[in-house]
Amino acid sequence: MTKRDFTALADYSNWADGISIKWLKQINAEQWEQSVVSSFSSIRETAIHIVSAKKIWVDFWTKVPDPVYLSSEFKGTKNELIEIWENTSKDLKNFVENFPEEDYKKSVTFIYPNGREGQMIFWQTFLHFVNHAAYHRGQLVALLRQTGFTNFSNTDLATFFIRRKKNNI
Repeated sequence: MTKRDFTALADYSNWADGISIKWLKQINAEQWEQSVVSSFSSIRETAIHIVSAKKIWVDFWTKVPDPVYLSSEFKGTKNELIEIWENTSKDLKNFVENFPEEDYKKSVTFIYPNGREGQMIFWQTFLHFVNHAAYHRGQLVALLRQTGFTNFSNTDLATFFIRRKKNNI
């Protein structure tokens, strides 16, 4: 894969996350906290997990000292989480644009939530990151539907590439 490919995937991730953020801005506090049946107990908990994963991977890639999973400590509001999400999206874009292509095959050290250390090649971690986010955005759609939200738009990768081509981006 090339820098162009990684940049496109980062742009896709940020685009799809931006749509998800728009959905979350439309729901009320009751929907945000409502108990639902899924991997996580609410839209709030699912969104925290999505943002936490995005932030921790950017932290691992940029070698932030002592990175902390946001999901283990976040107690803030929906708007505070959205602000972290938007800032992390900017950090992702900046990182991918400046990360040397020759480093795509280098190992990345990371810490699992249970404290165990792991290593994977950068390009593998990046593809995992994109796939993980898409998986949980799909869960978010199901959870939002359970709370009565229906104002969705498509976040598929194909839709992103079609719109990108149409707009000559």
